[in-house]
Amino acid sequence: MALVFALRQLAHVRLPEYSRRTAAASWGAWLTGQRSFKTGTQPLRSNSKVTVHFVNRDGEKITVKGSPGDSLLDVVINEDLDFDGFGACEGTLACSTCHLIFDEEVYQKLGPITDEEMDMLDLAYGLTDTSRLGCQICLTKALEGMVARVPESVADIRQSKDGSL
Repeated sequence: MALVFALRQLAHVRLPEYSRRTAAASWGAWLTGQRSFKTGTQPLRSNSKVTVHFVNRDGEKITVKGSPGDSLLDVVINEDLDFDGFGACEGTLACSTCHLIFDEEVYQKLGPITDEEMDMLDLAYGLTDTSRLGCQICLTKALEGMVARVPESVADIRQSKDGSL
Protein backbone atom coordinates (compact mmCIF):
# COMPACT_ATOMS: atom_id res chain seq x y z
CA MET A 1 0.00 0.00 0.00
CA ALA A 2 2.83 2.36 0.83
CA LEU A 3 4.39 1.65 -2.56
CA VAL A 4 1.16 2.56 -4.36
CA PHE A 5 0.94 5.81 -2.38
CA ALA A 6 4.57 6.67 -3.16
CA LEU A 7 4.09 5.99 -6.88
CA ARG A 8 0.98 8.18 -6.96
CA GLN A 9 2.86 11.01 -5.26
CA LEU A 10 5.73 10.67 -7.71
CA ALA A 11 3.33 10.69 -10.67
CA HIS A 12 1.57 13.81 -9.43
CA VAL A 13 4.84 15.67 -8.98
CA ARG A 14 6.66 14.52 -12.10
CA LEU A 15 3.85 14.48 -14.68
CA PRO A 16 2.86 18.16 -14.43
CA GLU A 17 6.52 19.17 -14.35
CA TYR A 18 7.18 17.10 -17.50
CA SER A 19 4.07 18.47 -19.19
CA ARG A 20 5.05 22.08 -18.48
CA ARG A 21 8.58 21.51 -19.77
CA THR A 22 7.34 19.76 -22.92
CA ALA A 23 4.70 22.41 -23.61
CA ALA A 24 7.23 25.22 -23.11
CA ALA A 25 9.73 23.57 -25.45
CA SER A 26 7.07 22.96 -28.09
CA TRP A 27 5.72 26.53 -27.84
CA GLY A 28 9.24 27.98 -27.98
CA ALA A 29 10.10 25.87 -31.02
CA TRP A 30 6.90 26.99 -32.71
CA LEU A 31 7.65 30.64 -32.07
CA THR A 32 11.19 30.39 -33.41
CA GLY A 33 10.28 28.17 -36.34
CA GLN A 34 12.57 25.37 -35.15
CA ARG A 35 10.04 22.61 -35.06
CA SER A 36 11.09 19.03 -34.62
CA PHE A 37 8.87 16.15 -35.54
CA LYS A 38 10.22 13.29 -33.49
CA THR A 39 8.02 10.32 -32.99
CA GLY A 40 8.39 6.96 -31.35
CA THR A 41 7.36 5.07 -34.45
CA GLN A 42 9.28 2.16 -35.89
CA PRO A 43 10.70 2.19 -39.42
CA LEU A 44 8.35 1.29 -42.24
CA ARG A 45 7.83 -2.39 -42.92
CA SER A 46 9.21 -1.92 -46.43
CA ASN A 47 12.72 -2.43 -45.00
CA SER A 48 11.79 -5.99 -44.15
CA LYS A 49 10.06 -7.05 -47.36
CA VAL A 50 10.36 -10.65 -48.53
CA THR A 51 11.09 -11.39 -52.20
CA VAL A 52 8.86 -14.00 -53.85
CA HIS A 53 9.27 -15.38 -57.38
CA PHE A 54 6.07 -16.65 -59.00
CA VAL A 55 6.24 -18.78 -62.12
CA ASN A 56 3.04 -18.15 -64.05
CA ARG A 57 1.10 -20.74 -66.04
CA ASP A 58 2.89 -19.71 -69.23
CA GLY A 59 6.34 -20.07 -67.60
CA GLU A 60 6.90 -16.34 -67.07
CA LYS A 61 8.81 -15.55 -63.86
CA ILE A 62 7.35 -12.64 -61.88
CA THR A 63 9.32 -11.25 -58.93
CA VAL A 64 7.49 -9.27 -56.24
CA LYS A 65 7.95 -8.32 -52.61
CA GLY A 66 5.57 -8.85 -49.72
CA SER A 67 5.51 -7.99 -46.05
CA PRO A 68 6.18 -10.63 -43.41
CA GLY A 69 2.83 -11.91 -42.17
CA ASP A 70 1.08 -11.44 -45.52
CA SER A 71 -0.24 -14.57 -47.19
CA LEU A 72 0.85 -15.40 -50.73
CA LEU A 73 -2.73 -14.66 -51.80
CA ASP A 74 -2.37 -11.18 -50.24
CA VAL A 75 0.83 -10.67 -52.23
CA VAL A 76 -0.88 -11.66 -55.50
CA ILE A 77 -3.75 -9.26 -54.79
CA ASN A 78 -1.57 -6.39 -53.51
CA GLU A 79 0.78 -6.63 -56.49
CA ASP A 80 -2.17 -6.95 -58.90
CA LEU A 81 -0.80 -10.13 -60.47
CA ASP A 82 -3.03 -11.50 -63.22
CA PHE A 83 -3.35 -15.22 -62.51
CA ASP A 84 -6.72 -16.24 -64.01
CA GLY A 85 -9.13 -17.52 -61.38
CA PHE A 86 -6.60 -17.18 -58.56
CA GLY A 87 -8.12 -16.65 -55.10
CA ALA A 88 -11.80 -17.04 -55.97
CA CYS A 89 -12.88 -17.44 -52.33
CA GLU A 90 -10.69 -14.52 -51.21
CA GLY A 91 -8.76 -16.59 -48.71
CA THR A 92 -11.64 -18.15 -46.81
CA LEU A 93 -10.33 -21.68 -47.42
CA ALA A 94 -13.42 -22.55 -49.45
CA CYS A 95 -11.77 -23.38 -52.80
CA SER A 96 -8.44 -24.44 -54.27
CA THR A 97 -7.88 -21.64 -56.79
CA CYS A 98 -4.80 -20.31 -54.95
CA HIS A 99 -3.08 -23.68 -55.33
CA LEU A 100 0.69 -23.26 -55.66
CA ILE A 101 3.52 -25.76 -56.14
CA PHE A 102 6.84 -25.41 -54.30
CA ASP A 103 10.30 -26.95 -54.47
CA GLU A 104 10.90 -29.53 -51.74
CA GLU A 105 13.28 -27.34 -49.70
CA VAL A 106 10.78 -24.46 -49.64
CA TYR A 107 7.88 -26.79 -48.91
CA GLN A 108 9.66 -27.98 -45.75
CA LYS A 109 9.83 -24.37 -44.47
CA LEU A 110 6.11 -23.68 -44.94
CA GLY A 111 4.94 -25.10 -41.65
CA PRO A 112 2.23 -27.63 -40.91
CA ILE A 113 -0.75 -28.17 -43.15
CA THR A 114 -4.25 -28.27 -41.64
CA ASP A 115 -6.92 -30.87 -42.35
CA GLU A 116 -9.10 -28.14 -43.90
CA GLU A 117 -6.33 -27.20 -46.33
CA MET A 118 -5.78 -30.86 -47.21
CA ASP A 119 -9.51 -31.20 -47.99
CA MET A 120 -9.39 -28.21 -50.34
CA LEU A 121 -6.19 -29.44 -52.00
CA ASP A 122 -8.02 -32.66 -52.87
CA LEU A 123 -10.08 -30.52 -55.27
CA ALA A 124 -7.05 -28.90 -56.94
CA TYR A 125 -5.96 -29.72 -60.48
CA GLY A 126 -2.33 -30.75 -60.90
CA LEU A 127 -1.86 -31.67 -57.24
CA THR A 128 1.72 -32.60 -56.26
CA ASP A 129 3.45 -33.73 -53.07
CA THR A 130 4.62 -30.14 -52.55
CA SER A 131 1.30 -28.38 -53.23
CA ARG A 132 -0.14 -25.83 -50.81
CA LEU A 133 -2.80 -23.14 -50.89
CA GLY A 134 -1.44 -19.61 -51.17
CA CYS A 135 -4.02 -18.26 -48.73
CA GLN A 136 -2.52 -20.48 -46.02
CA ILE A 137 1.16 -19.58 -46.54
CA CYS A 138 2.32 -16.52 -44.59
CA LEU A 139 5.59 -14.85 -45.50
CA THR A 140 8.55 -14.95 -43.15
CA LYS A 141 12.14 -13.83 -43.65
CA ALA A 142 13.08 -17.54 -43.88
CA LEU A 143 11.12 -17.69 -47.16
CA GLU A 144 13.21 -14.93 -48.80
CA GLY A 145 13.70 -15.68 -52.51
CA MET A 146 11.23 -18.57 -52.59
CA VAL A 147 9.74 -19.78 -55.87
CA ALA A 148 6.03 -20.56 -56.13
CA ARG A 149 4.69 -22.18 -59.31
CA VAL A 150 1.14 -21.57 -60.44
CA PRO A 151 -0.35 -24.83 -61.79
CA GLU A 152 -1.28 -25.01 -65.46
CA SER A 153 -5.01 -25.21 -64.73
CA VAL A 154 -7.34 -24.25 -61.93
CA ALA A 155 -10.65 -25.55 -60.61
CA ASP A 156 -12.77 -22.39 -60.66
CA ILE A 157 -16.55 -22.85 -60.66
CA ARG A 158 -16.95 -19.24 -61.86
CA GLN A 159 -15.61 -20.24 -65.31
CA SER A 160 -18.03 -21.21 -68.03
CA LYS A 161 -17.54 -24.25 -70.23
CA ASP A 162 -15.57 -22.21 -72.78
CA GLY A 163 -13.02 -21.12 -70.11
CA SER A 164 -14.10 -17.49 -69.86
CA LEU A 165 -15.16 -15.85 -66.61
